[in-house]
Amino acid sequence: MRGGGLDETDLHRAVELEGRQPDIPAAFRPRLQNAILRGWAGDLTLAHEEMQSIRRHYIERGEDNELIYAAFHSVLLEVRRADFTEASRVAEDAAEGLVASRRCGSSLLASWPAITLGFLDVSLGNYGSALHVLDPLLAALDTVGTEIFTAAFIPDAVEAMIQVGRIADAEPLVAALERNGHRLDRPWMLAVGARCRAMLLAAQGDIEGASAAAATAISEHARLSMPFERARTQLVAGQLYRRQRQRKAAAEILQEALAAFEEMSVPLWADRTRDELARGHAARIGGIDLTPSEQRVAELAASGMTNRGVAAALFLSPKTVEANLARIYRKLGIRSRAELGQRMSRAEEA
Repeated sequence: MRGGGLDETDLHRAVELEGRQPDIPAAFRPRLQNAILRGWAGDLTLAHEEMQSIRRHYIERGEDNELIYAAFHSVLLEVRRADFTEASRVAEDAAEGLVASRRCGSSLLASWPAITLGFLDVSLGNYGSALHVLDPLLAALDTVGTEIFTAAFIPDAVEAMIQVGRIADAEPLVAALERNGHRLDRPWMLAVGARCRAMLLAAQGDIEGASAAAATAISEHARLSMPFERARTQLVAGQLYRRQRQRKAAAEILQEALAAFEEMSVPLWADRTRDELARGHAARIGGIDLTPSEQRVAELAASGMTNRGVAAALFLSPKTVEANLARIYRKLGIRSRAELGQRMSRAEEA
């Protein structure tokens, strides 16, 4: 967790010796630790296969308490692999573990709700709110390092910092990912570190350097079976291509990202990618630019549809519709659907 690397020799020896002490708690069983550590180090396929085998073994032996610990880590692993169906299934086994963590006051487990909320805010574009929940976690980085298990929120914090102009605060986080990624040869750190570097350079006006960093990130993703993170990097690369007026390259990589987000059923990020694809063709209402996604939501909402109706019609989640409406109201300076209907009618007449 603290970035000291992995002692392959001792870990292999420990796994060999495990059979001699079968009754030790799961948290101290070398085979389970081996699976967890492989996942942290980026070998998600091997970790997934090992975790499945271990959970089957615990179920067959009736080791329910040990199964909870294994299931908890399996959920995190499956989320990183973007296998959300499997994660949901395994999560049922981990539910009791989360209840226990609240009873025992585990600070590490308590940080994950904050990490989740921070990611949701970044997904919605609420960058100030994201930093409100993520900033307290950043203070512990000197202690816990940048391994994925303890620092998966760094890319979200960096993106939020860049969006609110905290460039100087983002720089050391990006540098830590790059430094530790090279030192430990961690594909995750190298991929997201390069993506964060691309965003940072772009914010500083160095589009050429940002594009090179994005290309490095995409090449590192080839070693990492995390399709959501790859699609997120492709979105950044597409934005950079567009800024360089390389429209064909931008469209191709953004279409790849969109297909991935849609396959994983993550509508917020799919919507952001559609907006990027349609950039430059935004609708105007009373001189105010709306993105294509906002335009579609505004038209249906003004027609009298409920949020759920709009969501169903556009294959979005109700939360995404609410977020779009909030941005539309803010842009147009209005507060109600009645005002939205009036503005849309005037725009149509114009």
